[in-house]
Amino acid sequence: MANRLAGATSPYLLQHAGNPVDWWQWGPEALAEARRRNVPILLSVGYAACHWCHVMAHESFEDEGTAALMNAHFVNIKVDREERPDIDAVYMAATQAMTGQGGWPMTCFLTPAGEPFHCGTYYPPSPRPGIPSFQQLLTAVAEAWTERPDDLRDGAKRLIGHLTEQSGPLQASAVDAGALAAAAEKLAFEADPKHGGFGTAPKFPPSMVLEFLLRHHERTGSADALSLAESTAVAMARGGIHDQLAGGFARYSVDAEWIVPHFEKMLYDNALLLRVYAHLARRGSSFALGIAEGIVRFLETDLRTPQGGFAAALDADTDGVEGLTYVWTPTQLREVLGDSDGEWAASLFSVTESGTFEKGASTLQLLRDPDDAARFERVRSALLAARSARPQPARDDKVVTAWNGLAITALAEAGVALERPQWIDLARDAASLLLDVHLVDGRLRRSSRAGVAGVPAGVLEDYGCLADGLLALHQATGEPRWLAAATELLDVALAHFGASAEGAYHDTADDAEALVQRPSDPTDNASPSGASALAGALLTASALAGYDQAARYRSAADAALLRAGLLASRAPRFAGHWLSVAEAAQSGPVQVAVVGPDRGALVTAAARHLHGGGVVLGGSPDADGVPLLADRPLIDGAAAAYVCRGYVCDRPVTGVAELVEQLAR
Repeated sequence: MANRLAGATSPYLLQHAGNPVDWWQWGPEALAEARRRNVPILLSVGYAACHWCHVMAHESFEDEGTAALMNAHFVNIKVDREERPDIDAVYMAATQAMTGQGGWPMTCFLTPAGEPFHCGTYYPPSPRPGIPSFQQLLTAVAEAWTERPDDLRDGAKRLIGHLTEQSGPLQASAVDAGALAAAAEKLAFEADPKHGGFGTAPKFPPSMVLEFLLRHHERTGSADALSLAESTAVAMARGGIHDQLAGGFARYSVDAEWIVPHFEKMLYDNALLLRVYAHLARRGSSFALGIAEGIVRFLETDLRTPQGGFAAALDADTDGVEGLTYVWTPTQLREVLGDSDGEWAASLFSVTESGTFEKGASTLQLLRDPDDAARFERVRSALLAARSARPQPARDDKVVTAWNGLAITALAEAGVALERPQWIDLARDAASLLLDVHLVDGRLRRSSRAGVAGVPAGVLEDYGCLADGLLALHQATGEPRWLAAATELLDVALAHFGASAEGAYHDTADDAEALVQRPSDPTDNASPSGASALAGALLTASALAGYDQAARYRSAADAALLRAGLLASRAPRFAGHWLSVAEAAQSGPVQVAVVGPDRGALVTAAARHLHGGGVVLGGSPDADGVPLLADRPLIDGAAAAYVCRGYVCDRPVTGVAELVEQLAR
């Protein structure tokens, strides 16, 4: 049996390289083998940090008997959803259509042509109420394929036809001031007034929605929008979903109160949350500043790769046990800290004898501010050192283009507004890696590992998120190369990802591998949709590029926003990034150009007081390759700030107070 996963760049595929299952990677060879043998394809999709993916792997894929069934009756294909989001999107849509729900691990049975005829998620090794065992399922599917293959093929074709009909672009509908106000009101109605966030359990960090609410408050003065954003941000940061010792956030909370996380830590969550907490910090919140600093510390310490990028995730499990690294009992606290500090820490962190997690252990919460800052820092450092000696979760060290783009954006923006130049350096290193390694012959690759680009092509979110990050880095540094690289990516995206309807986009390029359906999902979920990421980058580029490019980018951004109106009105919780982009468009976006050698105070003031989504750029007058600074002279030899919105500009100012007053208007 060939070990076809041994050379994979995906840590998730490498986790399965030693299975007795005869795994294939996705590709024409695997589909050809299914046709040759005239057997179905068993497609298994997951990711390296997924707890239940590990469980199914141990129970089924490592079991010799189960593997023998799989090998005898199927061509078995293993896919990393993070490396191939296009494959994941197509078959997740099929899974949700068949079962009403989705998740990972995802288990799909396909015809040799790749058409799905039976889909599900996790299957146990023994039957459970309403769920067959995995071996029972394998046997039933194999028998069905032998007895009635034409019926299965016909059903699969009908399903694909239905999904294709449902995936068309939404009818045009404006996301104007009225729509933005209505979305804010709907979000307030859906919010959890007691614990923050939205809905019940499980509860996910609504990072993009919070960014929208902050921008909406800044444009309209809505106290309700600000209150909802602040209360949710505080509740999350005080809960167990936030790592109170090392910084950073877990993927989601299994309860409504943010107490017990699903322990995996994802780059995209922390990048998006850094943007939110930095936004609150620049508005004057010292609490949010501390959380932002902790997120950056986590990114730099736990996710940064030797090449300067950021790894995808930390695993949910440690040695097969969820939370092993992170949870504590009162006895363990006393063993590390002594009786006095141990009891104080147990009270402060809500570590109880009965426990808030499993087997009497507790996650760490920080529901009140410490009454002794020096004591808290001593305790935190001691606990972190002790925790570091425990077994640690594995790291998925592939560098995903889109998620690194999100991190670059957040680090560059926060670095300027909060005067942390070292954060800008982190963003610059990551951007350099992506352009040097992920950009191959003018086109993006989805990911890399150890400085080697993977094979899968970049999807729309990769182009949109990276372009946005490069534009943020251009603003933070004034260096023209980032703007040039960003506009090149935007031009490729406009040329290769557009759909037939104006303003609509596919998630894969027109020359990408053809799947049974070309995915096109406008919904903002855990991270921005490809279309909303592109719209945001286009809007920002329209405020930074030269006139001809700017007009074209603004027209494309406006057309894309028109396709998001129905989504924003019906389901604003799943349109957070769209709404943030629309707020920036409604505000202008405001442009601040600062010129002169002593411009630092003006740039910082602009970054701290500008409405979210605006652009701030400092540099020398008429700097080459920096259109926003063209025709912006110094005023009486002093550094000057030029504030513009659309085609209207205020008079240039040289003082911080005057600049802040202009921005407040």
